[in-house]
Amino acid sequence: MSDTVILVDENDQCLGTGDKQGVHLRGELHRAFSVFLFDKDGHWLLQKRHEDKYHSGGLWTNTCCSHPAPGEHTGDAARRRLNMEMGVDVPIQRAFQFHYRAELDNGLTEHEVDHVYIGCFNGAPCANPLEVSDWRWVHQEELEAELATRPDTFTHWFRIAVPLVQAHLEPVI
Repeated sequence: MSDTVILVDENDQCLGTGDKQGVHLRGELHRAFSVFLFDKDGHWLLQKRHEDKYHSGGLWTNTCCSHPAPGEHTGDAARRRLNMEMGVDVPIQRAFQFHYRAELDNGLTEHEVDHVYIGCFNGAPCANPLEVSDWRWVHQEELEAELATRPDTFTHWFRIAVPLVQAHLEPVI
């Protein structure tokens, strides 16, 4: 797919496009998505990003994440990427969006309006070894303990998103 991302303002209004690498070097605000899958018992499906990713390699994160291509609906991009990274094709629903900025240790900056999608999946994913080095199901209490004791083993956006996802799920539980 495209190495072009959609530049946006704080209200997620499209301002144009930019080269993914350059946008991350300059810290420009752009559109992204994050998918969180849960099993029937409420376990979170996490992936460990491949070590060779251009940033945040080797860190644990949500089930999948990326950027929609110009002209692509964000929900369609999220399902496409979920299938590409994890080999999973299940319905997902848009839950909320949030805006964040995180300076990464390799001179790149994540500055995104992140659209969060949630879905249910029971089973073992078929992770793409070029994208994902490992995956696991984790119970919420275990996840919270790991985030408290070893936050640097998780991506920046995941650490920000987890409490937002938890707050979104609480009315449902």
